[in-house]
Amino acid sequence: MRIFITSAFILLIAAFNNTYSYAWTGEIISSYNLPGKFPTGLTYDGKNIWLADRMLDQLFCIDPTNGKVILSIKSPAYWPTGLAWDGKNLWNADVKGGIPLAENYNGKIYEINPANGTILNVIQSPSPTPRGLAWDGKYLWCADNSKDEIIQFSAEDGTTIRSFKAPASDAQGLAFDGKYLWISDRIRNEIYMVDTTFGNVVLITDAPGPFTNALCYDGQFLWAADYQNDKLYKLKVRDEEQYRKTNERKAGINFIYQGTNYGPGKVNTLDVYIAMPADRTNQKIDNTTEFSPSCKETVTDKWGQKLAHYSFKNIVAGESETIEEKISFSVWDVRWFIYPENVGTLDKIPEDIRKKYIENNEKYHLDHAVIKEAVTKATGTEKNPFWIARKLFNYLIAHMKYEMTGGWNTAPAVLERETGSCSEYSFVYISLCRAAGIPARYVGSLAMRGDAAAMDDVYHRWVEIYLPSYGWVPVDPSGGDNECPREQGDAFGSLENRFLITTEGGGASEYLLWNYNSQDFYTSEPKTFYVSETFADWEPK
Repeated sequence: MRIFITSAFILLIAAFNNTYSYAWTGEIISSYNLPGKFPTGLTYDGKNIWLADRMLDQLFCIDPTNGKVILSIKSPAYWPTGLAWDGKNLWNADVKGGIPLAENYNGKIYEINPANGTILNVIQSPSPTPRGLAWDGKYLWCADNSKDEIIQFSAEDGTTIRSFKAPASDAQGLAFDGKYLWISDRIRNEIYMVDTTFGNVVLITDAPGPFTNALCYDGQFLWAADYQNDKLYKLKVRDEEQYRKTNERKAGINFIYQGTNYGPGKVNTLDVYIAMPADRTNQKIDNTTEFSPSCKETVTDKWGQKLAHYSFKNIVAGESETIEEKISFSVWDVRWFIYPENVGTLDKIPEDIRKKYIENNEKYHLDHAVIKEAVTKATGTEKNPFWIARKLFNYLIAHMKYEMTGGWNTAPAVLERETGSCSEYSFVYISLCRAAGIPARYVGSLAMRGDAAAMDDVYHRWVEIYLPSYGWVPVDPSGGDNECPREQGDAFGSLENRFLITTEGGGASEYLLWNYNSQDFYTSEPKTFYVSETFADWEPK
């Protein structure tokens, strides 16, 4: 019995250590009860956490090692909504302008002596409804709740220095880590890491509670206060874990190929190739894929894609051929945590990947003037692979509009036309990335649209780019073509569990051509009308 207990204890400790070692950005390390029930602001003074409470009109100094209140002082006005520390004094944003009247939104920013709460200075807020507050070493930042903007402003007189669109519709908490802003959104229950130059959402993680509306950074950890849970959370920021998988979905798909000869002549030969999905970061195929009729031959194309091959002969008018591929699998939501400064330089790209996925061809036209000009305009002198790829992504979605016009034109033609399907967005983005020296390829998928039991005959394609130190990362150019910064950021380094990836390719395939999922080839007698269609039926497991 003693041996069993000891062994179990060792295993438990090992499991705990393993879990902690592979923590993700935003994971809860510890939590404490708040001194009040209406938290609206957090900041860190180099030693302790300060918390603003709207109902109590108090500012609490909290020991971060145990969550206990060390000191409390009165808030300078009646509706505190944000706190910041400038290295010497506290700054408090207040939406009521010092007058406790309903709907009197006239934001003021107060500089406060942290020892006794004495007001040292008052400036007009750049927003009538400021939320959150952060100090970047020179200027203050707040969220404009009415206009959904993030504003950098002067602590001397409230003059706006610059502003950009908020990540999502209800930005609340703000924190500055010395390089990035961290912004919480209480509607989406997420926290965003945002670059301070253009407002790009670089990283997304889940908020610790359902109404996280205050943030601060202590130099190593992120702290969050939740308005609904009345909790103060200590959160992991950086770790070796590069991505997180959540929300497993078990499902099955029947992928059907149907071809009919409408005559009057005969189809002499028909070759059909069906992509066979493989295990990837976002998915696991449960069993060997089943085919009906049974597959007698499989082939692998130049990109490493495995396919089932069927051959038919002498299909007369009125006859049909049907192939069914049955797949049972699990898929996950996956979110990558990419810190741009941790991405290796372009010369760290393995030579075999560089050679294979910077290849030029008739669809990409890397040397075309339109592609070269776009790369130069988008990236300028940028050297960091992450920012090269992100700036190309931003350029593409700024110059393109989603439209299924039929057919797949070359990357330069699509970029000049400024409209395209998901495939054309992918071809253009691959071309831009390769021209800039970043390996890029595409993946094709079957998509669950709406219900768990759904039919898909449209499918979806996106891009994967190779970032040194991180490997292959998904980027969905057409999916990210959205005015919301959060949606743009989500398309750069995340996957949803409604996609089963079937196909991986870098360009034309000897079996699939530029297609994905399937492809057919046939020969026939003159004036023979052969029609094929494919569709995928999703089934929940």
